[in-house]
Amino acid sequence: MRSVLISAVVALAISILFTPIAIRSLQRRGFGQEIRVDGPQHHITKKGTPTMGGAVIVLATVVGYFGAYLFLIGQGRGPTASGLLLIYLLVGLGAVGFLDDYISIRNQRNLGLNKTAKLVGQLVVGISFAILALQFRNSNGLTPGSTVLSFVRDIAPLTLGTVGFVAFALLLISAFSNAVNFTDGLDGLASGASVLVFGSYLIVSFWQFGHDCARLQEAGCYSVRDALDITLIAAAAMGACIGFLWWNASPARIIMGDTGSLSLGGLMAGMAIFTRTELLLVVLGGLFVVVAMSVTIQILVFRLGGGRRIFRMAPIHHHFELAGWTENTVVVRFWIVTGMAVAFGLGLFYADWLSVAELE
Repeated sequence: MRSVLISAVVALAISILFTPIAIRSLQRRGFGQEIRVDGPQHHITKKGTPTMGGAVIVLATVVGYFGAYLFLIGQGRGPTASGLLLIYLLVGLGAVGFLDDYISIRNQRNLGLNKTAKLVGQLVVGISFAILALQFRNSNGLTPGSTVLSFVRDIAPLTLGTVGFVAFALLLISAFSNAVNFTDGLDGLASGASVLVFGSYLIVSFWQFGHDCARLQEAGCYSVRDALDITLIAAAAMGACIGFLWWNASPARIIMGDTGSLSLGGLMAGMAIFTRTELLLVVLGGLFVVVAMSVTIQILVFRLGGGRRIFRMAPIHHHFELAGWTENTVVVRFWIVTGMAVAFGLGLFYADWLSVAELE
């Protein structure tokens, strides 16, 4: 338990202390956010706010994870395949987002990498992660990922096969990295919601660690490789997002940009894959799903309906702004929605454990 606290506290400290340094550095270099010309007009005041702050979140998460191992190495433990693969996913997608942010700033437009280049970057990172997730079998025969589709645990009859797993993992990673990217449009919205989702995965993975079939042959136990490492990264990511939120809350002094949103969304998907809770992520990250769906629906209706629109503007948080809600009202209410989604998802996870335990 101390290692989990160390991971969270170290990441929090790095994030909250280094973000002001990043703000000053980005301001000196003129790395400011460009604003959509068709967006809510009060957003124009945010033009020039330092962006690429997600680099601090990535750095803090990595340092928090490895910082925890300064304590664990004394116990004869070292980083595991699951932990290192999640770090790879976080950093890899962060690099794609960094390029997108940098090009957007250089061109002084709210457009970075073109769709093809961004897709190629996500494909390379996502496919390599998925392939590696089926390697590194431990002494109990477990690999970090599983070819069996999962909800709150593996759904035994639904085996995807190797190719199916790689395709599904890529879809989940791409979907959630883009969903968090869409959500990152209001001060503190994506970072605050991410705190809650990573907090839920801290609980899920730590519960799995405490009920690991490799250590305890009990009813409802979990066959998850390296559950403690997933907990450490969830704690580090949560701490990093809390520290960043201190500076990202309204009025934001810094914006995470694609550097943060792509990496955080991908990390959520990676944790879902490794904890065997892939479909549960749709519940825990319900806000991100709704935001992404609002964009998809808006595009489909516009193209198929002769230019009609369902929402005043997509993503959906801008719709509520144009309907008269203040930015802070939208953010707080969306945090509440995320909290309810997380509570419901954790309830489903715990109810499954109770039901299996009672059956035995």
